[in-house]
Amino acid sequence: MRTSLFLSVLTLSCFAAIAQNNTVAPYDMPGHGTAINIAVSKLDEADGNTYFEEGLDYEKQGEYAEALTFFGKAAFEYNAIKKFQRYGDALMKMSNMHYNLAHYLEAEQVMLNVAIKNYSKIGSRSGLMNAYQQLGKIYLAGNRITESLWFYTQQGILAQQMGNNHSYIESVLGIAMANIKRKDYKLAERDLKRAEWLANSIRSKQYSNRIRDARSQLPSLKKRS
Repeated sequence: MRTSLFLSVLTLSCFAAIAQNNTVAPYDMPGHGTAINIAVSKLDEADGNTYFEEGLDYEKQGEYAEALTFFGKAAFEYNAIKKFQRYGDALMKMSNMHYNLAHYLEAEQVMLNVAIKNYSKIGSRSGLMNAYQQLGKIYLAGNRITESLWFYTQQGILAQQMGNNHSYIESVLGIAMANIKRKDYKLAERDLKRAEWLANSIRSKQYSNRIRDARSQLPSLKKRS
């Protein structure tokens, strides 16, 4: 796992370094206009989009390792041409593929070392909100409950500030699952009631099954059944 993590972080670092060389350095050499045009033309957004779509195809097939490779290529292309929102999208996908492969440390590092810095740089609050949710999910899977609670809470704060009801419900559900894992069932039950009330307030049924499944893990309901 340590080797895999090293390669993942190293690859992302190389992406940034190569992109910087291709997009900045040529402009410091005014006497080579033709070379500049050739270098920049190779960094086409269409390449990134193609790689991203291939990554999505592999993801749908459950081929997460292959999907990770193509999302990584897409991240490189987007970063190279300074399409930082799309770069963030590809990073999120990379982290999620690591998550699906149970590479929780790698999934965490992509978010902490690259994605959050990218979203902070471009001032994307929605990007940060989604990154916080991803980290909450990663830490929950890795049984790092304190960190999971912190990031789900940060997601909820941003969701409230932005008026994003669905993301706020997601944060409350995440907190509920973290409380279930640490066996704080009273808090978990309170969180689930809040998530249910919030979902009803926006007339959304999409959380019903998740709330029901979470409640089934509460000892009080297990005893009743």
